Amino acid sequence: MTLDYYDKKERALAPYALKSDLTKGRRYEEPEHAFRSPYQRDRDRIVHCKAFRRLEYKTQVFVYHEGDHYRTRLTHTIEVAQISRTIARALGLNEDVSEAIALAHDLGHPPFGHTGEETLNELMSEHGGFEHNAHSLRIVEELELRYPGFTGLNLTWEVREGIVKHSSEHDRPGLVGEYEPGKAPCLEAQIVDLADEIAYNNHDIDDGLSSKMLEPEALDEIELWRESCKEARDKSPKADFKIIKCQTIIGIINRQVTDLVGILSDSISREGIGSLDDVRNFPTRLASFSPEMERKNRELKAFLKANLYSHYRVLRMADKARRIIDNLFSIYLKDPRVLPPDKYGNVSKRGKERTICDHIAGMTDRFALDESKKLLDPYEKV
Repeated sequence: MTLDYYDKKERALAPYALKSDLTKGRRYEEPEHAFRSPYQRDRDRIVHCKAFRRLEYKTQVFVYHEGDHYRTRLTHTIEVAQISRTIARALGLNEDVSEAIALAHDLGHPPFGHTGEETLNELMSEHGGFEHNAHSLRIVEELELRYPGFTGLNLTWEVREGIVKHSSEHDRPGLVGEYEPGKAPCLEAQIVDLADEIAYNNHDIDDGLSSKMLEPEALDEIELWRESCKEARDKSPKADFKIIKCQTIIGIINRQVTDLVGILSDSISREGIGSLDDVRNFPTRLASFSPEMERKNRELKAFLKANLYSHYRVLRMADKARRIIDNLFSIYLKDPRVLPPDKYGNVSKRGKERTICDHIAGMTDRFALDESKKLLDPYEKV
């Protein structure tokens, strides 16, 4: 049973929110904490784990050494968590659940962003493949070693479900196994998917402009940018463009969050959603943008794909990333004894290919670059 300390707080949540007394619990039974709910403990365990710290030096779009002001997986994750909490609070949902899922949603990303994921998936094509949502789940269920008596973080069932069912433009959930593949996740998980999209579209505009890979004049073709930029200029006609840029992006995020909250509130009312079971048994996911906002988002994503993700500087780094991961995988595969001893010890129980994949997926960009030099440059100390 939950304690009065957080039970009172959860009684104020919407009837369709995920409350502590509705959890299916943890895989390994543990006594409840004196004043933290199960989902607060999940959040804290994620923040303190090694995989979370590694996000600081993992690529979003720009590799860490290209500049200190570009987003990394860590800053992206924090932005997703912040947006998720805002949406959850507006809808009377459980903020702790959304925050925990948001903080964990990219734990399984390998170095060098989606290029790294695609490369590992190709290399593992005959050995089960690689998908970062599934790997995030493996991290919290198996790979993190922090507690006596069990592997992983022993998170609640609902947070683990939210991790493995994470779905967005770049993320497609794979095998969900025990996590009820025929049912939708809780609304707290559903809004994280859209908060992820809001965050990466907007911070990619910001980073693209800062890197000068995107030109402000070109963005004027995009309706979302044009509307928000005009509003920012009307309010502050003499402001420097750096200020206008920030205010424009703030405006776009606000438009998207407001649209999502309004549409989801209408859907909940229209469909008579009155419980968590109603959410989970609904034939489709309830959280979505309006058709108009979805159209504007598609326009923005198409622009970013054509002008930022396909920029020659991004493509050059992606090509280097593929070669680095290919080389590392090939060297380890040829002689797994060159793996660190603690990793090599896993070969007998996980198999050679999966052990190598796990090791590479856990690397930061910085570590992968250094390891590549150590293994390939004869003048580099090993």
